[in-house]
Amino acid sequence: MTLAIFGGALTTTGYALHATLAPNLDKIVGALRGEMAAARPAPLATLVRAERRIAVRRWAGSAVPAVTPLRQRGAA
Repeated sequence: MTLAIFGGALTTTGYALHATLAPNLDKIVGALRGEMAAARPAPLATLVRAERRIAVRRWAGSAVPAVTPLRQRGAA
């Protein structure tokens, strides 16, 4: 009974390791050999630029208040 339980756990662990490591095995082996990975584009930098562009468009498109604080003070 114990052999079946530990055998099943070992099989499950082996499957999980294989499923996790197999897709990236070439990258892992390259890193162990000391090879540098090719630079990837930074999607975060693109997202930051897009967010700034959206913020500027919102700021530029916002309506100017019709009554300035100076006029409000004079009317009171």
